[in-house]
Amino acid sequence: MCIAIPGMIKAIVDENTATVDMGGICRDVNMDLLGGATADLLGKYVLVHVGYAISEISKEESEETMRLLKQLSGLEDSNFFETGFSGEADVE
Repeated sequence: MCIAIPGMIKAIVDENTATVDMGGICRDVNMDLLGGATADLLGKYVLVHVGYAISEISKEESEETMRLLKQLSGLEDSNFFETGFSGEADVE
């Protein structure tokens, strides 16, 4: 099974890369499949799969997807998505 995580574009790194906040964890994501990283994408929401933004989505869809992921994982009452797997913020 494959899964894509929703996130908001926080910064443009270069013409191909943007920093995406996925539930409090920020990662640099390749934007080539969406035509590259441009300033008009700042603040927009995307689905990220294996380091690539694969689709632009609405804020509502992003929030609902994250809610469902938390519910499915049994973590809806935890801060897992804010701290990562080890309990430390922004784990590499």
